[in-house]
Amino acid sequence: MTIEVLSDRRAASGSPVDRPDVCLRRRRWATLLLVWLAFLISFVDRLIWANVASSVGVSLGLQLAALNVFVTAFYTGYVLSNFGSGFLTDRLGGRLMLLLALVPLGAFTFLFGFTNSIPYGLVLQALMGVAAGADYAAGVKLITAWFGRRDRGRAMGLYLTAPTVGVAVTNALVPALIDAFDWSTIYQFFGVVTVGIGVLCFFTLKNEPPTGPNTAPEQRPAAAPVNPLILLRNRNLIFLALAGFGGIWGSFGFIFWVNALLIRGHGMTPVDAGGIAALFGLGALIGSPLVGLLSDKLGRRKLPIIASLVAFIVLLLLFGGIHTPILFWIAAPLLGAAAFVYQPLLGAMIAECAGLALAGTATGVTNACWQLGTILVPLVVGVVFQMTGAFSAAFITLALGPLFAMAAMVLVRESSHPAT
Repeated sequence: MTIEVLSDRRAASGSPVDRPDVCLRRRRWATLLLVWLAFLISFVDRLIWANVASSVGVSLGLQLAALNVFVTAFYTGYVLSNFGSGFLTDRLGGRLMLLLALVPLGAFTFLFGFTNSIPYGLVLQALMGVAAGADYAAGVKLITAWFGRRDRGRAMGLYLTAPTVGVAVTNALVPALIDAFDWSTIYQFFGVVTVGIGVLCFFTLKNEPPTGPNTAPEQRPAAAPVNPLILLRNRNLIFLALAGFGGIWGSFGFIFWVNALLIRGHGMTPVDAGGIAALFGLGALIGSPLVGLLSDKLGRRKLPIIASLVAFIVLLLLFGGIHTPILFWIAAPLLGAAAFVYQPLLGAMIAECAGLALAGTATGVTNACWQLGTILVPLVVGVVFQMTGAFSAAFITLALGPLFAMAAMVLVRESSHPAT
């Protein structure tokens, strides 16, 4: 297929970028749709637990609080997987890696439906985490290959709406299914769906756009992967990993604690607290693609990231000081937008700093560092709130994360000629 050059534009990096023809443009958005769908089903599989934990507790004869060990088992496997899955993605390609992530994830999800003991369930959850940890780097790798710098921020913003949509889909669909089916049947159903999406991705996706004399430099296949140890000397990646850790600290700390803090700190009903949390998610869903598009227009990632982190800090502190119920409803979507818009831009910057050949490795390792925030922040905020009993103290603790992230971002040197 010959790509007709419609115009010779200058990319933000300063290199010429040819506008892809209609077929190529459609193909790359279809690629984004498929990797988004893969990321979505991965999140649905891990979020089923929140809706069926009580039923599983009855089946296993356990107190509900004791079932948190299953969550720990999943995220232990998830974090460990991120360290190695990115490297494999660079070696095997995003297309094959999605197959190797989703098919085992679907199989382990299916088998979890047969859980009849704690050891069996813990092993299956850990294996689910290992499989689920491999899809994010594969998706970023494919987006980096198919989208040039002019469109990559918007693409990453859309890609990272999958977790938010996953929360909405799971909370809307699984409770309805529980009324009609046993919890084990639900896991088996989603296991089969996950395998099907993995097979669909394998037979539909391509690792890179077709090559030709007019193919844009950012859309040409990368050279053979180079030694990943060179990433250890990349100061920008180190600071981006630290920034992501701090950002995730605030974002997921809020998600984990907002309902409990609103109920215990302000005496809200679970329904009202849940509604405020839902508006938080809506803000994240709308904000990420818009800020990604803005960064594409500006040709810069660093400034929008720092601006979003500043807004995140301010809104967390304001939210912690609110005492009027209506103000919670107003602030929640704004806070949701600020709490997540930096993530797709960080993801794009990491891929651009590492270059396409090592985009998977860099994404996997930095994401593993980020996820350490999800493990630590619930514990720290819980201790602070228990010691002080103060709603505002909990939110000051959350705000320390994005403050740390902002400091790390100031030290990032954004090149006008990023690797692509």
